[in-house]
Amino acid sequence: MNKFELLGLNDALLQAIEDMGFESPSEVQEKAIPILLQQETDMVALAQTGTGKTAAFGFPLIQKIDTNSKRTQGLILSPTRELCLQITNELKNYSKHFKGLNTVAIYGGASITDQASQIRKGAQIIVATPGRMQDMVNRKLVDISSIEYCILDEADEMLNMGFFEDITAILSHTPAEKSTWLFSATMPKEVSIIAKKFMRTPVEITVGTKNMGTSNVSHEYYLVNARDRYSALKRLADANPDIFSVIFCRTKRDTQKVAEQLIEDGYNAAALHGDLSQNQRDLVMKSFRARQIQMLVATDVAARGIDVEDITHVINYQLPDEIETYTHRSGRTGRAGKSGVSMVIVSKSEARKIKSIERIIGQKFERKDIPDGREICEVQLFHLANEISKTEINHEIDRYLPSINELFEGLSKEELLKKFFSVEFTRFYNYYNNAQDLNAKVSGDVAEDEGDSTRFFINVGAKDDFDWMSLKDFLKATLDLGRDDVNRVEVKDSFSFFNVPSEKANEVLAIFEDFKLHGRNINVEVTKKSSGKDRGRKKSFRGDDDRKGRSFDKPSGGRSKRRSSDAPSGGRRRSSDDGGAGNKSKKSGGRSNSIASSINRRRSKK
Repeated sequence: MNKFELLGLNDALLQAIEDMGFESPSEVQEKAIPILLQQETDMVALAQTGTGKTAAFGFPLIQKIDTNSKRTQGLILSPTRELCLQITNELKNYSKHFKGLNTVAIYGGASITDQASQIRKGAQIIVATPGRMQDMVNRKLVDISSIEYCILDEADEMLNMGFFEDITAILSHTPAEKSTWLFSATMPKEVSIIAKKFMRTPVEITVGTKNMGTSNVSHEYYLVNARDRYSALKRLADANPDIFSVIFCRTKRDTQKVAEQLIEDGYNAAALHGDLSQNQRDLVMKSFRARQIQMLVATDVAARGIDVEDITHVINYQLPDEIETYTHRSGRTGRAGKSGVSMVIVSKSEARKIKSIERIIGQKFERKDIPDGREICEVQLFHLANEISKTEINHEIDRYLPSINELFEGLSKEELLKKFFSVEFTRFYNYYNNAQDLNAKVSGDVAEDEGDSTRFFINVGAKDDFDWMSLKDFLKATLDLGRDDVNRVEVKDSFSFFNVPSEKANEVLAIFEDFKLHGRNINVEVTKKSSGKDRGRKKSFRGDDDRKGRSFDKPSGGRSKRRSSDAPSGGRRRSSDDGGAGNKSKKSGGRSNSIASSINRRRSKK
């Protein structure tokens, strides 16, 4: 039995839910839907972005609409055009088995005459941005005097964007006896004012705690000198070759500048801010959804309402002026039950804000180091190897194989592999050889000292269906360690890293000495030892073969330790249709085309 049946939804909605493949309601849906179906009440629902709030108010709203009447019965206010359209599309999917139910979107940047015409034809539900809605009310193009339900979605974001007066004016044209449902990720004082002024003893439900971030997102911070902020950003990107991210800046000027720098350095990037026209914004978002853009640099206002699946990272290039805004930023990743990472790049002067954010979101940040050059090269080299191993063979080259074989005659397999991968590795090595350490010295006031710890390599990763959360749970259970004893977990494609206190290092090695998982041998080895004393100390960068353990030429079973750096962009070239203002076609600072570049370009065109 589908678990949504237990919430009291009718057959038409259950059929739509089945069509969409939903099986289990989220926590906010389980709490909100039964109440909204059974009672005519006001509600304040506090839940993090990405937890299924649209369905939480959409299902009961649709079920309560009288489809025999064409009058407007429900009004949904949302902060941005993007979110307005998203909600409208979702409601249409939910209500596809309801004959005669019509939902209309009202937003700026489109013909107000066309929108008014759609409403005159009959719109039981209107989804609107506050500015355009107020304009239409003033022009008497819409009648909301007899609506029965009013939903304020992302209420805190609307108020942060300066829509307080518009919202209060719109609500003054609605009947006092309507039901008002307020959905918000945080509860600042402006939201409380709206609740007190326009709601009557609302039922309050909370998923997690007020202002709390989602548990699916891990929070990391990196301490650098202010002048090294951009270099740190590039290294974090290069440490994650498959990154699909939103990068937040405080101002439109910084957003444009960072995006242009990334494009110039060869990354698939674009800017999203208030100075873009609606057409430019649409082009950028279309390219981002198609993953032709891997790094979207945005202001907080422009990014509101973005709902793009599978964003892997949120990078706070600068912390927001209002600390509560961090909750919305981090909510762009870790959606629909998936895991994500929120990274913060901080200078010494702003490091104290980390503790303030921890108190607001109810979660701890993990202090991490900006990786050095060697670690970046290892990440990129083995990412290239994984990409090549998955590449389909183009048999059009078969006719050229005799000549190619003749060219490489006499070379062993090992020598051929060395030559092949040196094409890419040499470029990264030359770029990162003698790369500076970007980590600023950490004072005791910034974060609690993690103590002496040992870092391990383990030969399982994302391809084994692990993410950072499930791997951490597996390690804690296998090693019988406490919650905080396993930390700094990093999951790559075919391997991962983790830290445990150094006094438990021998115990870890002993447990994994002859360990098998589903019949497969699990290999765990020490990669490096990090402590409060040596954190951030850069290793010497050598390409010779006499190092003990893993090396580039002797990768120990094809796996090696990886991390990140401000290396060349790992082949993430800007595709020709990135879109966005300032996305100029420039050569990337002397970085040559490469095998990795070709692979990524092909992938971006799919």
